Amino acid sequence: MSSDPTVSVVLSVRNGGADLPFALDTILKQSFVDFELIAVNNGSKDGTREFLDRITDPRVRVFHQEDMGLAAALNRGISLARGRYIARQDHDDLADPSRLSKQVAFLDANPEHALVGTRAEIWIGDTPSGRFHDHPTEDQILRFDLLFNNPFVHSSVMMRKSALDRVGVYTTDPARQPPEDYELWSRISRHYRVANLPERLTVYREVPSSMTRDSRQPFLEKLVTISSENLAHATGAAAPQQVHIDIAALTHNAQARVSKNPDIKAMLAVVSEAGRKIGGSRPGPELRQRIKRARRRLMLHQPSVMRARRAVRAVWGHVRRIVTGAR
Repeated sequence: MSSDPTVSVVLSVRNGGADLPFALDTILKQSFVDFELIAVNNGSKDGTREFLDRITDPRVRVFHQEDMGLAAALNRGISLARGRYIARQDHDDLADPSRLSKQVAFLDANPEHALVGTRAEIWIGDTPSGRFHDHPTEDQILRFDLLFNNPFVHSSVMMRKSALDRVGVYTTDPARQPPEDYELWSRISRHYRVANLPERLTVYREVPSSMTRDSRQPFLEKLVTISSENLAHATGAAAPQQVHIDIAALTHNAQARVSKNPDIKAMLAVVSEAGRKIGGSRPGPELRQRIKRARRRLMLHQPSVMRARRAVRAVWGHVRRIVTGAR
């Protein structure tokens, strides 16, 4: 193994409990062995510190600190990394033994790509749910999806460190994170190609706090902010205009961010323009379908359509009251 490993796996853990040993073991048993694992103990109060200090594998580097939040802890791990690729791993998720090998092979073969994730199984605790994160795999589709939401499983991602040197690391601005992963992928995708491998090489453990470490409304506000920035960048605007904010807010049902009289025609034009710029002169059929679906979602918010939907709901409500009364 060279003095500097090919991959630096960055893991931040706070109160890892029973999950950490299993998750960490799935990294240590990877078929690809030229890696280091940087474990940042982010202010744990359980036995995490003692567990990490007992590890004797020389590939594991352990750092203890007070709780700085996930983004800052990951940034510290990245700053300590010696590998040319940065792989993420959460303390409660699991990695297929071939994950690192397949991602390294992909990035080696595709130098224009700076980020590659994998598809994932969803477990609840130790039990498979039968559900999956089968996100798209192709760059054009992923960059279009990033206009609105996050099509990557955070703990499945591998990135080029050189790309982080260019675009920056995770934001620690409380007005922009969480979702710090969506925010970073958005910046990377503005300069590089991105991909997901088609195999499910990650087990994502779903817990009540998986979607956000914040209350729902602030998380939604930040999601709209990042989405509007992506829409603005995709269409060449220097900063988000109200039309970009309206698209993002309506997509995420964040009514408080929608202007009083949203311009549906202008929003449809923005979505079409963003799709054209991402797809180039020959967008594929899947991208064309995504553009059409995004436009249809916005068209549902036209005043005439909204009035018709309210009328239908009123009729059905009246019918239900009659049926209920008849019983």
